[in-house]
Amino acid sequence: AAGADNDLYINQAVVFIEDAIQYRSINHRVDSKSLWLYRWYYSRICQWILGLTITIILALAFIETPSSLTVTSDIRYRLPPWDPPCGLTESIELLCFLVFMIDVSVKSYLIGWEEFRKTKWLMAYILTLIVSLADWIVSLSFFCTENVRIRRILRPFFLLQNSSMMKKTLKSINSTLPEMASVVLLLAVHLSLFTMFAMLLFARTKDGQQDKEWVGYFRNLPDSLTSLLVLLTTANNPDVMIPAYSKNRAYSIFFILFTVLGNLFLMNLLTAIIYNQFRGYLLKSVQSSLFRRRLGIRAAFEVLCPLKETPANAQELYVSVGDLFQVLQKVEMDSRCKRAIMRSLKTCSCDRLSAAQFQKLFEELDKDAVKQHPPSPEYQSHFMRKMQFAFGHPYFGYLGNVVALANIVSICVVLVMDADKQPSERDDFFLGAINCFFILYYLLEMLLKILAMGLKRYLSYPSNRFDGLLTGILLILEIATFAVYGFPHPGWRPELMGLLSLWDMVRLVNMLIVFRFLRIIPNMKFMALVVTTLLDLVKNLRAFAGILVVVFYAFAITGIMLFKGAVVPMGNIRKNVISWLSSITFRLWLFTIYVIYLLSFNLICRWAKTYFVAWWLISSVIWVNLFVALLLENFIHKWDRRCHREPLSDIEYQRTVELMFRDVLEEPTEEELMERLHQHPHLHLCR
Repeated sequence: AAGADNDLYINQAVVFIEDAIQYRSINHRVDSKSLWLYRWYYSRICQWILGLTITIILALAFIETPSSLTVTSDIRYRLPPWDPPCGLTESIELLCFLVFMIDVSVKSYLIGWEEFRKTKWLMAYILTLIVSLADWIVSLSFFCTENVRIRRILRPFFLLQNSSMMKKTLKSINSTLPEMASVVLLLAVHLSLFTMFAMLLFARTKDGQQDKEWVGYFRNLPDSLTSLLVLLTTANNPDVMIPAYSKNRAYSIFFILFTVLGNLFLMNLLTAIIYNQFRGYLLKSVQSSLFRRRLGIRAAFEVLCPLKETPANAQELYVSVGDLFQVLQKVEMDSRCKRAIMRSLKTCSCDRLSAAQFQKLFEELDKDAVKQHPPSPEYQSHFMRKMQFAFGHPYFGYLGNVVALANIVSICVVLVMDADKQPSERDDFFLGAINCFFILYYLLEMLLKILAMGLKRYLSYPSNRFDGLLTGILLILEIATFAVYGFPHPGWRPELMGLLSLWDMVRLVNMLIVFRFLRIIPNMKFMALVVTTLLDLVKNLRAFAGILVVVFYAFAITGIMLFKGAVVPMGNIRKNVISWLSSITFRLWLFTIYVIYLLSFNLICRWAKTYFVAWWLISSVIWVNLFVALLLENFIHKWDRRCHREPLSDIEYQRTVELMFRDVLEEPTEEELMERLHQHPHLHLCR
């Protein structure tokens, strides 16, 4: 029995540490069977299956009716899309629902009834599944002929609820809405006042020839409001003011004042408020993540304490180093962190750890991920050492940048000279020759760098991997060109032969050469700072991008249901633009402003204004400003670190969103941790 208890305590500590690593809540069942089920549920294979299921159910919209998954989006020329038989996509959907039901059942069981009642996300999960299954049954009963499928709009919820960071981000956005609403209200007041001024300024007169502004933009209140709303997006600027400006130049003052107050002041004020408020709420969210990590580590310490015989009069509890070794061998964690913790334990002179020592040991999880480059090879030959010094020097890299710039300039000169020539008149000898010369230089440069740095050190730099990959592709394309068409010679002209024409191959080589010029970015410190900021956003803000996918998907499905069949191939060319609305693949982001502009011409139902205005408010006004806020925060954070720490040439620092705010977070006190542990619904501590 004692051995079974010891194994249980070890497994509890393993799970609690894994919870701390992933910032998960520890409020779940801790008996042996539940711990096994918990680790199985959060295993890579189970989470991969769940992620694949979410991807499949979201991707069904691309083949479901109505679908326009065709090469062209123009309804005049595209072929009829594939119409899957009734029951095919529904069967796939049912399998996805079964996976989701297993998912919610396991989650509900593991946290217990008391925690389940407090978890609104799980209750919403169950409600979404019930509504989706009911709608699925209705769909089959109508033999898949119904036009409205509610479950399609609910699908993004499955993506949303599966990410804890996404839910935290959404909660932060929800908390920011009251402050944003005040500025949006001020924006609405600004819009309403200028609408009334516009209707007074551009009222109908007796002379119909002078009423072009009234006829086109300010005929009535809805048209006036729409025209100025579109002007706020600058989509109809300067078209909206041209008739009035042609009549009297003084009318431009009205439009200038509207644009300056709306775009320069109110919209930027909204960005400032969102940055200030959202950063504060996101900081609170990250603070709670830190508390979860500290709580998980402390919970692991508390369950390991009974394994160490402690005197009855001891004032402090301890954990055996040997027991911690057993735990670490079972824990699924980053190999770098595990090696660092193991190394610290081996160098520790004591055989037991206090709570403070135990917690400090796992602070390795909070540190920057450090990547140290391998050392350069050591040559015995004096000549080789001189070559290593010459070709490993930064000046050799600068020379390569100058050569790359010369390559770009030469390509630009050739393109300008051949811009007006017919394909039959074009001679590709010069372009082929200079491409051959520069590609040979790039190959020689890569080989010399490998000689100086060694292959492992060369490949440890992302810029070198990028450079080497493109050089290899360029070399393969050049060899293929020579094999098919021979070496460059006067009169070398494009001819169709095989899969690609000569001009296509040369053009592809030139595009890669232009792309290769990005190698200069690491050598320009300020540009490198900007680029690394953007890359960090791409890598770390998956939750933010996930919510963006949710918004796009929901509006796309709603647009399909609202505007399906509203446009026929015949008619005004402007109507053909609206045909994008009948497709899941229509580009909401790119065409939103133009479609709002078309609304002022009453090409579609007036109720569509509500749809597009809501889309503009959520995507452009709110979401873009939120992205700008996080971009500013990330950039300012990197800039501050750059000012306070000199960059080391052989070390790269990689940071997550949580580590972005690490310097301003507060450590939880021991009293707070113990109070929360004693509130655990399934864990009963001895003290």
